[in-house]
Amino acid sequence: MSLFSRRPAHRDAVASAITHTEQTPPRSLWSDGFGRLAVRAVQIIIVVILLAGLIWGIQQVTLVIIPLILALIFASAFGPVTMWMRRKGVPAVLATLLTLLAVVVVLGALGWLVVNAVIDQWSYLSAQAVEGFQQAQDWYHTLPFAIPPDQVNAALEGIGDFVTSAQFGTGALAGVSAVASFITGFVLMVVILFFFLKDGPRMWEFVLRPFRGSDYDRARRIGDKTVTVLGSYVRGTASVAAVDAIGIGIGLAILQVPLALPLAVLVFLLAFVPIVGAVTAGILAALVALVTNGWVVALIVVGIVVLVNQLEGNFLQPVLMGRSMKLHAFVVLVVLAGGTAIGGILGTLLAVPLTAVAWGIISVWNGPDEPAEWARRKKRRNPVPLAGGESED
Repeated sequence: MSLFSRRPAHRDAVASAITHTEQTPPRSLWSDGFGRLAVRAVQIIIVVILLAGLIWGIQQVTLVIIPLILALIFASAFGPVTMWMRRKGVPAVLATLLTLLAVVVVLGALGWLVVNAVIDQWSYLSAQAVEGFQQAQDWYHTLPFAIPPDQVNAALEGIGDFVTSAQFGTGALAGVSAVASFITGFVLMVVILFFFLKDGPRMWEFVLRPFRGSDYDRARRIGDKTVTVLGSYVRGTASVAAVDAIGIGIGLAILQVPLALPLAVLVFLLAFVPIVGAVTAGILAALVALVTNGWVVALIVVGIVVLVNQLEGNFLQPVLMGRSMKLHAFVVLVVLAGGTAIGGILGTLLAVPLTAVAWGIISVWNGPDEPAEWARRKKRRNPVPLAGGESED
């Protein structure tokens, strides 16, 4: 009906228009795309603030949190041994003490072997290092350019001034404080580990008391998955590290590189740092071979390290650690960088297992084999080609 018509509007039409006007909600500033983006941005800011507060709080009580996390990781790895002895009728306290004693014996034996090897070969290694330094000096004098002696003397004087300065003394005191904190944290970790191995199931049942129904099932799944992931990670990484250490150690021994046993132990320890650890161990082994045996042997050592690392990455890790523990290399690098920035060396060691735990929790959030809704793999009509001719459905 025209707006300027002289005929009055029908009563039903007027009522229908009024009803339609009442049912149409008023337009809101938060209902359009920009408003939804603003709401999501505020939510992200709140989450980031909460995470920053959590990280800050953890950093204030690292003397308690770090031993607690390490004890949980070691308890997840050694727990099956303790439970096996308890199923055989060994009392809980005795089973726990035997497990801890076995760990101490193994670590003590490795330390004794490494120290003996270093003491036996130290004189030869120092002599070779001096000879290598002299060769480096002779090679330096053959270069077309040279650093003026005044700059070398100034650098040496600067090092001497720093050693005798108050700043160096302050750093030494800080080092003593760090050693004291390490000893305190180590003792606390051993005590917590003892109680985790002895009373772990009872302690977990106490934690689950407030939960009911589906929340109880979810909390139990999270706990079981956390222990499984941490135990699998430690045992799998230790197995892979042992194979790496044995392979590289045998190669160094055949090539008669000094300190073969200490370098093999170092390879084993650094293997717990993904990607970065293997590269660092290979560089150190090659440097020792270069100083003592020449560049040809050093190149052979590099080849051995690369071969062992390829065997580890393509065969050992998928078999020993399983697909559920495998994280993408990009994720590992980002997590390592973040963990190092937040927690230093300990952050580097704990970043990957904690990330694996977080992903494991997400994978059982809605059920034993049901990930969270947002984390489920979506089926695509046009599969994306992957490396090796595969496709992602």
